[in-house]
Amino acid sequence: MTVTTTPWRLHAQQLADDITTDGVLRSPQWRAALEAVPRHVFVPRFYTQQPDGRWRETCTESPGWLDEVYRNQPLITALATTARGNQVTVSSSTKPGLMIRMLEALDIDDSHRVLEIGTGTGYNAGLLSQRLGDEQVYSVDIAADLVDAARTRLHELGLRPTLAVAHGGDGLAGHAPFDRIIATCSVPAIPWAWAEQVREGGLVLADLKRSVHAGNLVLLARHADRLEGRFLPRWAGFMAIRDTDTAPPDQRINLTPEDGDQSTTALPPHPWESLIPWMLAQAHLPPQLKFGYRGAAGTGGHQWAVFTASDGSWCAVSMESHDGRRDVRQLGPTRIWDEFEKAHHHWLALGQPGWERFGATVTADGTHRLWLDQPNSAHCWTLTTASTHAA
Repeated sequence: MTVTTTPWRLHAQQLADDITTDGVLRSPQWRAALEAVPRHVFVPRFYTQQPDGRWRETCTESPGWLDEVYRNQPLITALATTARGNQVTVSSSTKPGLMIRMLEALDIDDSHRVLEIGTGTGYNAGLLSQRLGDEQVYSVDIAADLVDAARTRLHELGLRPTLAVAHGGDGLAGHAPFDRIIATCSVPAIPWAWAEQVREGGLVLADLKRSVHAGNLVLLARHADRLEGRFLPRWAGFMAIRDTDTAPPDQRINLTPEDGDQSTTALPPHPWESLIPWMLAQAHLPPQLKFGYRGAAGTGGHQWAVFTASDGSWCAVSMESHDGRRDVRQLGPTRIWDEFEKAHHHWLALGQPGWERFGATVTADGTHRLWLDQPNSAHCWTLTTASTHAA
């Protein structure tokens, strides 16, 4: 299928209509880019996980492929096999509505030079290049094969932004300064390299997540001595930044829940059902907790939701409840679930404020300070130190 075929243009127009109806797409310039850049060129195939855990491929020859590509949905576009033979996701095409929401939040104008962290399929770089021109768009990714494929697709459309194979946490210093930096991967900490590569008054938009689901998109302005700004009002999530172009390691959780100290909780077993308290709890938790499941319940599902920390601490929360309470088992120097409970109680006492009331300040020494309403607020949380690279 060529890029001038009428059906994809009708699909692209409908996609733009859908995102406009959702109240996300406001700029005529971004609408024009969305209608001009064919998403299907960047997503010749995608993968859908089946109930049994296996992945099904949908490609250009598959019925309904074009319809699916132009729906306002994320699509898994690359898998990798771990040492234990498990297939895991390593790249995706972001939900177009989320991508437009981020581009709108960045308040980009035609003069801006933009660095994208996470090239992926190249679709977002295509939107940026369509809007700004090739010479103002730069994009990096750790995966050489993804960058090569993205470059080929972009060139097919006559678009030639600068693409580079590099660790996203290092930015692209040789082409700085930038007016805007946008990251389409989550990071446990905002790299200070990004602050050094964006001009004063410029903006950085990134998915700050200290641990699994523990954070959100934050829009930070560059000041002389800091990055500072607010979280976006709607939660979103991206795949975590990778240090190498390999599959992430398998998550092996070797523990026996019954060995832990016992308590109970009224909260759900997954803290991300209370996203803001889970983020606030990170101020008292080791960075980048690992998550997994243990055991088989009588219903056929998992018995325990388990978190493990780098200091040897762990907690296990029962997936099943009895009279509104769940069993909790904890062991180690950090009482992971207790810290989450404390953060949840504090958040309730504050009146359950939403994302739009929280902000972050990042300084050159790596300090990440979260605050409520204003940077000088009496209600603040300093996150534990974390590497700007993945664990």
